Amino acid sequence: MAISFDNALGVHPQALLAREKRAEVLANNMANADTPGFKARDVDFRAMMERAQQDASGFGMSRTDDGHMDTSMGGADSELLYRTPHQPSVDGNTVDAQQEQSRFMRNAMDYQASFQFLDSKFSGLKKALTGQ
Repeated sequence: MAISFDNALGVHPQALLAREKRAEVLANNMANADTPGFKARDVDFRAMMERAQQDASGFGMSRTDDGHMDTSMGGADSELLYRTPHQPSVDGNTVDAQQEQSRFMRNAMDYQASFQFLDSKFSGLKKALTGQ
C-alpha cells in the first residue's frame, strides 16, 4: 500500500510556508519602520490555510489555461493586507515597531510549533515503516 505524503502530513507543510511568508512581511515592516510613507502590511493566515485545505480537498480552483489567473498559494498577494494603524505618524508611516516585534516573535513561536507538528508526523511515519 502506497503512502501519500499529502494525506499523511496534512496541512502542516502549508502552515510552515504561510508562517515563513508572514515572517518575511513582518521583517520588511520592521526594516521600514523609519521610512516616511511606508504602509505596514500583514498576511491573512486564516485565508491561506483555508485555501490550502480547499486545494487538498480537491475542491479548490485549478488553472486549466495559460490565460487564467494563478490562484496558487505563492502566486498572488491576495492574503497580503494593509494594516490599520492605532496611532498614525506625522510622516504617514503606519509601522509600530513594538507591535511588529511582538507579532514577529509570536509568528516565530507559531512557526516552531508547526515545525514540531511536522516533525512528529515524520517520526510517526518512520516508526510505522520500521514496525515499532
